[in-house]
Amino acid sequence: MSLNLSNVILHQLAINEQEELTVHYRDELLPNDSATENLVAELHRVFNAKAGKGFGAFKNDSDFQVWLNELKNGEKDFYSFSQDSAQRLKTELAKYPFADAGTLVMAQYQSLATEYLFIGLLPSYNSLQITEGLNIGAIDYLDIGKMDIVARIDLTSYDVDKNSNRYLTYIKGRVGRKVADFFLDFLQAEVGLDTKQQNTILMQAVEDFCADAQLDKEETVSYKKQVYEYCNEQLKTGDEVQVRELSGELPANEGSSFLDYTQEQGYELEESFPADRSTVRKLTKFVGAGGGLNLSFDSLLLGERVFYDPETDTLTIKGTPPNLRDQLSRNR
Repeated sequence: MSLNLSNVILHQLAINEQEELTVHYRDELLPNDSATENLVAELHRVFNAKAGKGFGAFKNDSDFQVWLNELKNGEKDFYSFSQDSAQRLKTELAKYPFADAGTLVMAQYQSLATEYLFIGLLPSYNSLQITEGLNIGAIDYLDIGKMDIVARIDLTSYDVDKNSNRYLTYIKGRVGRKVADFFLDFLQAEVGLDTKQQNTILMQAVEDFCADAQLDKEETVSYKKQVYEYCNEQLKTGDEVQVRELSGELPANEGSSFLDYTQEQGYELEESFPADRSTVRKLTKFVGAGGGLNLSFDSLLLGERVFYDPETDTLTIKGTPPNLRDQLSRNR
């Protein structure tokens, strides 16, 4: 991977004997060598692969944004910037009962044509190792795969459009921990682009387009399948859904493209946004869980092998999968 590292530093957040959260500052920036480049490259790779991301932008009164502008304008050096950030992170994190210790990693780097600022509080653990003399020693290591308190700022997009609602990306974290809330407070940022909402709007637009175009069942299934395959391919490659590009791959209705339809009908779709796997899956499948049941079947089977009676809330399935049929037969 092509990565050009500008600055990287580690600070330690730890719990003292009084059970208070404290910051241990590193004395200087880490050297820009192969070890730090490999570290940042792995952070970049894992962050890209993480699911459950949110997008945001700085609030107007954000101190963090002021420090970032000072850094970019050469009025503040990266080490001072990292110290101010570490202190602010400690103050925000201490307000929550899950005030975890960990290693704060801050890195400024360029990948391909985009400049980034990575900020993450990574879990660190102690483990055993065997030394060259076959003795047992202790080693601390960062568990990069389990990072969930992390954000990344697209500095290139930030420079081009400070009014954007998506130059800041963060991992929402585990349910119930309010990770996103406190990290947004730390950055003094607010939620911006809602990818789940964008995907839901896209699915509704597809549904409405098929209905308004009076497509029959087979045509509707085929149309939805095309949308699903496009979105799924974008997920695989890590690219975003481009509404104009998607529209170009879909058949028009009486000369009106899908893009024309969304604009004429007033669907509030961004030009591009990340695909949401669970949402786009509903284009080709019916999925539901609850009350001990977990059901999923291809949408084209509805009315063919699967029948639903809304009056009795009954689902009838004709022709069960062989492995399920065997289980049912053995446990009658």
